[in-house]
This record gives sequence, C-alpha cells and structure tokens, in this order.
Amino acid sequence: MEKILVVEDDSILNKTLSYNLIEDGYIITSKFTAKSALKSIFECEFDLIILDINLPDKSGFELCNEIKENYNIPIIFLTANDMECDMIKGYELGALDYITKPFNINIFKQKVKAFLNHLTIKTKQDYYRDGYLEINFSELSANINGNQIIFTPLEYRTLKLLTENPKSILTRKVLLEKLWDIDANFVDEHTLTSVISRIRSKIEKDNLKYIKTVYGMGYMWLGERNEF
Repeated sequence: MEKILVVEDDSILNKTLSYNLIEDGYIITSKFTAKSALKSIFECEFDLIILDINLPDKSGFELCNEIKENYNIPIIFLTANDMECDMIKGYELGALDYITKPFNINIFKQKVKAFLNHLTIKTKQDYYRDGYLEINFSELSANINGNQIIFTPLEYRTLKLLTENPKSILTRKVLLEKLWDIDANFVDEHTLTSVISRIRSKIEKDNLKYIKTVYGMGYMWLGERNEF
C-alpha cells in the first residue's frame, strides 16, 4: 500500500486531502511545516509527497531541493500562485506536477492515482542513452553532453513512448490515446504538436535529428536505445 506525505500548513485543506486519500486506501502522514516533514522523510519511506509551496518555516521550493539532494521521492506541488515562472521553477526542481488552488478534489484524487499507477519507481533505473542524449525516466532527469535539459512531465511521457518504439511509426491517434491514459487528462492534436516541437527544440541541432514526422500518420524515433 502506497505511503503519501501531505505537507500543507492550511489545517482544513490538509485534513481534506488526507481524509480523501485515506478513503482511497493510501497510508497518509500529515505535516504542517518543512521541519516536521523532513523528520518524517528521515524516519519513513514515502511513495509520493504532496507539498505546499508556502510553508511557515521554509518555502516548498527550498524543501523540495533538500529532499531531492538525498531522496528520490516524487513530488506534487500545491500553490495558490499560478505564475509561469513558479511553475517552471517547480519542474526544474524535479516536481511531477504543479496544482493550483483552488482545485477539484476528485480531479486531484485521480491525478494522484494516475501518478502512482504509472510512475516507474524501481531499483533498476530506466534509461535512454546514445552517447549524446541521456534520459533517466525513473528520476525524470536528462542531459546533453552533461548539460541539464528541462522537460515537462508530458514531454517525458512522450519521449518514453517514442524511445520505447525506435524506428517504428507511432500514429498521432496512438500517441494521443497513450498520453491521455497516462496523464488522466485530455491531450488534443494541438497539444501533441506543441510537445513534439518543444522536444525537438531541446534535443535536436544541425544535422542531428531524433524525431521524424511521417506526414499523414505520426512520428518515428530515429535514435537507438542503449541500456546502462
């Protein structure tokens, strides 16, 4: 049974989240400060952390950074601030998602369920590596020649689908269905086009091409999969 740490200083929201997650069968530890959260993480292994950005003793960003330095625990941020710069900062720190308050509790529960069902948290790490581009799907990290690349969760999931099917055409229909299933959100044609474009801008240059557009059908990953 999955263990979730809820770190939220709003007592009513904390209790609401905890109650609903317990109702779904998860083991919940509820904390209101960064200090008490760190103590719990030291004492217990968690499968997921729900972390508010505005804590009384330390920002959620600072706490996330401390956690990531020592533990590989997936984190979902909660915040009342929907500024793009904060969202980008959260993703740069390795967060899985960024949920803006107020939110629908049923959608929140489905997101948690989807993440826990599909996150690959396993001892044998899941890599793509070709000598230039390196992606660690377990830790949601990537680099080109040692230089960090920032991908959004949706970009990671798209890359995962592509790299698992090298030299094979993945139709737009298949990609849309797979991405919708994984993310528990609707992904439309425009979003898919934008995601592919953003991925290309981050990993392709000059004559180095990773993704081939098969017009009228979909996309093909041109790289070769290498395991550590």
